[in-house]
Amino acid sequence: MILVTGTTGESGAAVVREFVRRGLPVRALVRDRSKVDAEVPSNVEVVEGDLTKRETLDEALAGVEKVLLISTAVPGLVQTQSSFIDSAKEAGVRHIVKFSGMGCWPDAEFRFARMHAEIETYLEGSGLAWTHLRPSTFMSDYFHETPSISAEGILALPMREARIAPVDTEDVAKIAVSLLHGDGHEGKRYEITGPESLTAGEVAAAISAATGKSVRYVDIDPGEKSRAMLAAGVPPYFVDAMDELFSQRRKGPDESRVNLSTHRIFDVDPTPFAEFARRNAGVFRGEEAPANASTSGWRA
Repeated sequence: MILVTGTTGESGAAVVREFVRRGLPVRALVRDRSKVDAEVPSNVEVVEGDLTKRETLDEALAGVEKVLLISTAVPGLVQTQSSFIDSAKEAGVRHIVKFSGMGCWPDAEFRFARMHAEIETYLEGSGLAWTHLRPSTFMSDYFHETPSISAEGILALPMREARIAPVDTEDVAKIAVSLLHGDGHEGKRYEITGPESLTAGEVAAAISAATGKSVRYVDIDPGEKSRAMLAAGVPPYFVDAMDELFSQRRKGPDESRVNLSTHRIFDVDPTPFAEFARRNAGVFRGEEAPANASTSGWRA
């Protein structure tokens, strides 16, 4: 049995959805079963548990050979995932695939990158087989800018002319499912990017073409972006983390490098941003909600 955690978040939901597309069995861990859509696909087994509480994980971990470990970026990320690694080992899990990210090194400026690096090291020393899945930033991260894109035709980010190579979450999900059902991936790190290294201006142009609405990029001051996020109700800790991330990106991060080696290994065609924008034109126009955190997104 394969267990996927974090299945009510965007990445986890995309992975479960890919299991559904292929008709493969999967166990989905959620914190609150009552919040799960009643129409769960027949090949998805939903179990309830808390990553940090071993006593809640007996059902989730029973008979599990492999785990895809995903959880929300929160201040307690290291403790949460390290505790789960211990629980998985105790339960007899053989292999954990850690969902991490590009640029996750101990000296990274971005605090969540440092946290993921610490967890990767912990997993490597656990005695379990491990694989690190390291995607670049997601194309869907631009959904956070939909209010100003749809209302004002502005993509406002403190990016200057920095380039990043965003990846479609659906590509990552395809790779993850193939990895979990494959052999020979132990002890490896797989970086995943999109096929193009784009400036924010080029992203805005692609959104314009997809939506038929003029969208222009505005390079704003980092402090202005932080104040806007705080005004929108984003927690201060996360606002500070994003300020670190934008600072890192302006210096030319790992995310600026195109690396399609993992797509080739798992025979996945990389999705260009223009295709992603066309597929989600209604989201960028403010007419539709993205299919991400809702468990109804499990249905293919």
